[in-house]
Amino acid sequence: MKKNFHLQIEGKNPDRVLEAVKHDIRKYFKRERNRALPKEVDFWDFDCKVGLTAEACEVVKVSAVVESLDALAKAGATSVYVEILSKHGVRVIQPENDPVIIERLPE
Repeated sequence: MKKNFHLQIEGKNPDRVLEAVKHDIRKYFKRERNRALPKEVDFWDFDCKVGLTAEACEVVKVSAVVESLDALAKAGATSVYVEILSKHGVRVIQPENDPVIIERLPE
């Protein structure tokens, strides 16, 4: 998904428009996560970017996409650019042989 969302629409409450944008993004994440996984892939991962324009966007984590939208809306942005690209995710399991170091705090 590469999309420019307008936050200021004439005749609509800006808070409701922002909530609709968040809903569309959450719906996209859900739809992508429900796609069938190829073999040797454990989950769907995402590369996310959020900003005022495509050139000025910053890389953010999946969990921070909605928070970034809130921050831009509070700053007075009239539109935001959101880029979310799905990719294959493979879990990395730590071997059991690795020693676990436990440090005790001084009492």
